[in-house]
Amino acid sequence: MTTEAPPSAPAAPAGALAELDYDDLLRCVHCGFCLPTCPTYAELGQEPDSPRGRIYLIKALADGRLELADSAAEHLSLCLDCRACETACPSGVPYGHLIEAARAELARRGPRSAWGRLVRRVALDGLLPRPRLLRALAAGLRAYQRSGLQRLMRRSGVLRLGPASLATAEALLPPLPPAARGGPLPAVVPPRGARRARVGFLHGCVQDVIFRAHNEATLRCLARNGAEVVIPRAQRCCGALHAHAGEPEPARALARANIAAFEAAGAEAVIVNAAGCGAHLKDYGHLLRRDPAWAARARAFAARVVDVTEFLARAPLAGPLGAVPLRATYHDPCHLAHGQGVRAEPRALLAAIPGLELVELRESEMCCGSAGIYNLTQPAMARRLLDRKITHVRATGARAVITANPGCLLQLAAGARAHGVELEVLHVVEVLDRAYRAADPGSR
Repeated sequence: MTTEAPPSAPAAPAGALAELDYDDLLRCVHCGFCLPTCPTYAELGQEPDSPRGRIYLIKALADGRLELADSAAEHLSLCLDCRACETACPSGVPYGHLIEAARAELARRGPRSAWGRLVRRVALDGLLPRPRLLRALAAGLRAYQRSGLQRLMRRSGVLRLGPASLATAEALLPPLPPAARGGPLPAVVPPRGARRARVGFLHGCVQDVIFRAHNEATLRCLARNGAEVVIPRAQRCCGALHAHAGEPEPARALARANIAAFEAAGAEAVIVNAAGCGAHLKDYGHLLRRDPAWAARARAFAARVVDVTEFLARAPLAGPLGAVPLRATYHDPCHLAHGQGVRAEPRALLAAIPGLELVELRESEMCCGSAGIYNLTQPAMARRLLDRKITHVRATGARAVITANPGCLLQLAAGARAHGVELEVLHVVEVLDRAYRAADPGSR
C-alpha cells in the first residue's frame, strides 16, 4: 500500500512579489462583496477586472502557476488602487498592499509602451522629488497659458495627433497661480488667539505648485482654530505615486526623509490636505516594516498623521463664520474615504457653514478616474469613470463640487470643461476659508 505525499507548499514569492505578505492573499474568501464597489468591474463586468479576480491573479503569480503575460498585466494595470474593495471586504484583505506588490513586479519587468516609460521617468524620477524642476515646469506652463498658445493648441486639435495621454495631461492643466506666489511658505505660522496645538504641515509637491491657494487657505484655517503650524524645509514628496506605481525603494527613501524632517520639527501632529498623500503617510509603518532602523520611527510618525478635516472637526470650529450661499455636492476622495476612513468630518465642517446647501452625490465614494497618474497611463478608463461622475454631479443641480485631494480637483475640473458644465471645483478648506473671509472681509 502506498500513500500519496502531501502537496508541497508553493515556493516563496520571488522578485518584487516578495514585497507582499503571503498570508494577506489567503484572507480573500472570494465572497464577491467587493464587486459592486470596484469601478473597473462596474464598467466592464469582467471577473479579472474585479478585486477578487486580481487577487486570484496575484496569488497565481506568487505561487509560480502563472506567467506575467500581457493579459494578466493589463488586468493588474487597470486597477485604480482606489481601495473601495477594502471598505466592502468582510475579511479585512489589505488589497492596497497586494496590488502595490503586483505593481512592483510589473515595474521590474518594465512598462510595455515607450509612452508609459516616459510618463514614469518624467513624473516619478524627474519632477516629484525635485521641487526646483517642478517650479521650472510650472513657469513654462504658466507662459504657455498666458501667451495664448494654450488656446491655439486646444482649438487646432493638434494635441489629438499625439498619444492620448498627452491630450489628457494638457486637458487637466488648471490656470496656474502667479509666479509671485511660488516662494516658500513661512517656516512657522502662529495661531490666532490661544494656542491649541503645535502641528507640522505637509505642503506637498504638485499641491504646493498648482494649488498654493489651498495650502494658504489651510494655514489660515488652522491658525484660526488655534494651531501653531510648523512647515519643515527638509520635507520631500511623500512618495505615494512611487509606491502606487510599483517603485517601493524610492518611496522608502522619501519616507525616511520626511520622518526625519517632521521629527525635528517637534510637532504633535502632521497635518495633510491631500487625501492621497495622507493615506500614504499613514502607511509609512507598513512601507518600512522590514527596516529595523526605521520601523518603530515609521509607526510613530504614521500615528501622528491627520487629515486637515479630521483635525478641524475634533472641536467646534472657531467663529465667526460668514455665509457662503452655494448649492454644492461632495465627492469623497478614494484615499480619504477608503484609505483613511474619513467621511463624516468633511461633511460636518461643510454643514457648519451658513448658507451652504450640501446635496449628497450618488456613488460619491466611487473613483473619479484620477488615481495618481492613472488618468495619464489609462486615459480611456479614466475618461469613462469621469463621465460617470460628472453625470451624477449634474443630477444634483449643484453649482459646485467639493472634495479634498488635488488629483480629484484636477480631474473633476477637466470633466466639467469637457462636458460644458459651469461648475466650481473646490477644496473643503477653500470653502471654509471663504466663510471666515465672509465674516471678516478685512482678513488676509
